[in-house]
This record gives sequence, C-alpha cells and structure tokens, in this order.
Amino acid sequence: MTKQRQITLKDIAQKLDISVSTVSRALRNDSAVNAHTKKAISRMAKQLNFEINQVAQSLHKKKTKALGVIVPNLTNNYFAASISGIQDMAAKKGYNVIICQSNESYEKEVNILRTLANGRVDGLLISLSRETNNYDHLQKVLYRGIPLVLFDRICNEIPVSKIVVNDYDGAFKATEHLIQLGRSRIAHIAGPEHLSISKDRLNGYRDALQKYGMNVEQELIRYSSSYEQGAVEQTNELLNLPSPPDAIFAVDDPAAIQAMMVMKERGIKIPEEVAIIGFSNDPNSAHTQPTLSTVAQPAYEIGQIATKHILDQIHQPENSISQTITLNTELVLRNSSK
Repeated sequence: MTKQRQITLKDIAQKLDISVSTVSRALRNDSAVNAHTKKAISRMAKQLNFEINQVAQSLHKKKTKALGVIVPNLTNNYFAASISGIQDMAAKKGYNVIICQSNESYEKEVNILRTLANGRVDGLLISLSRETNNYDHLQKVLYRGIPLVLFDRICNEIPVSKIVVNDYDGAFKATEHLIQLGRSRIAHIAGPEHLSISKDRLNGYRDALQKYGMNVEQELIRYSSSYEQGAVEQTNELLNLPSPPDAIFAVDDPAAIQAMMVMKERGIKIPEEVAIIGFSNDPNSAHTQPTLSTVAQPAYEIGQIATKHILDQIHQPENSISQTITLNTELVLRNSSK
C-alpha cells in the first residue's frame, strides 16, 4: 500500500493561487490577513485534511520560560553585544536564554533549530549563518506555531518580525565620505552575495558612486565568502590591478582590518595612498594603527527590541503582526580615512 503524501502549506497555496506566507499567516490567525482570505484558507485546509502538528502545539502550550538564540559566531563583538541586549531584556521578564552558535554553518543551524524547537523553548531569535540560502527549516518552525524573530541577517521570504539596521544607508554614507575625500577609484570588499546585509551594503556603495557621477566598476567589487580570510585574497587582487583603488569600503571591520594588514605588508600608506572604512564599529577598530573609520550599529538595542517582539508574540499571539524594524547607523570617522 502506498503511503499517502503529507499535505503542506504549499499545496493549500497552489489550490488558492496565493503565497505560502499568506497561508502561514492565516493559519496563525495573523491580523494582517483579512477575514475573507482566512475563511477560504481554513476551508481549503479542511478539504485537504491538512493538520498542524498537534503534538508540537500541546508541548508548546507548556511554557518553559526560555528563549532560544542562534547566532553565526559568539566571538563576534556585534553578536556578543546583541546577546547582551537579549539577555537583559529577557531577564527583566523572567525568561532564561539558551544561546547557540551555528559557526556560519547551514547544517548546524538546521540541527540546532530542530533541537531548540522540540518543545524546549517558548520562542526563537535567529541571525542566519553565512551559508544559509534555504529557509525550509524556518518555515517548519512557523508551521508548528513557535514564535520566531529574525535579526541582523534575515530573509524576506519568511513572514515574521525582523529587526535590522539600515545597512544601505550606512554603506551609502561610508562611500560618500570616501568620495568627499577626493578618492576616485573606490573598491568594495563585499560579503556573500545571498546575504541580506551584503546586498544592502553593496547597493548603498553603488548608489553613492552613481549619485556623484562615478562609474560602478565591476573589477573594484570583490566578493568574499569568508570575511577575514577572503579579505586578504581580495585586497591583494585589488592592489594588483593595473589601476589599483585609492580607497576601500569593506563589508565589515574584520575584513577592513585584514585589508589594512595586507597594505602594511606591501608598504602602502594608509590613508595617504589608500583610505579605508569598515562597518560595525568593532572594538578593535579603535585600536588599529591607524585607527579605523567605520559605521556603528546599535547591536545591544537590536537585541533588546528583538526580545521585546518575541515576548509580545508569546504573551499576545492574537495581537501579533509581522513587521520589520529598521534602526539607524552612525558614521565614525578615524585616522584611516582622514
């Protein structure tokens, strides 16, 4: 006898010619979906014998007073500050925090999420790994009715609240600063192409150049799958160009610091020959020689806001609305670009 295939949200979405995210929202009684659509989705779900995992739901009704947090790297100062914000806010509300790191691995992220979601936490806060470009594991969490908030590294395909900084604006201001210094060949060491923060920072860089009538030259844009190690290779390639850059905007401070080390080894004066600016205001950026210009982002505040949103979902699910909160960045000018 052939085993019957389990009905999924995608089946309901295809029957009604609507998005999977709309089906997911409706079944979670999200107020962003109108009553008519909710009724149609509910009717189709019954018609197809679709059932949300009742075991997971019953387990989840027994509150653990614990939040699960998954970040790419615990040694990263940005994530350390975010976690501090999460812990402080959670403690005020009587919650414990289980902190895990994916180590920039998609496979580890999936496995950790599966473990945490197995009735051990009341909600999940996640910043995606560098390798993550498939989001099925996040969708499964939503199917089970577990509150989820994404922060910093997000995906727009998942209908949950997202807490981010204005990466585009920060990158625009950083590039504009280099242009106003009079630099004419500004390179960008970019992050992995699929990551949201990499895309936004690249777009900010491009748009700043275009605003000032400068060409966006593809040879001056170098992608790196591993920020620190990749930055060494990408910087050497940029400096080996027939017409090398006179300024570099790096996707983050660790990449910028590695680029500075390469330039020092090659006897290139910073900022006289090549100015450089990073992103994230890593504590190390204030102690490099020369000190590194950067873009500061409110990591602690992001952690606090993300926690507030997940607790709101846990305590008032009927009033929960998915939204994206965007915080501003601040340009911090130091000696590497003066």
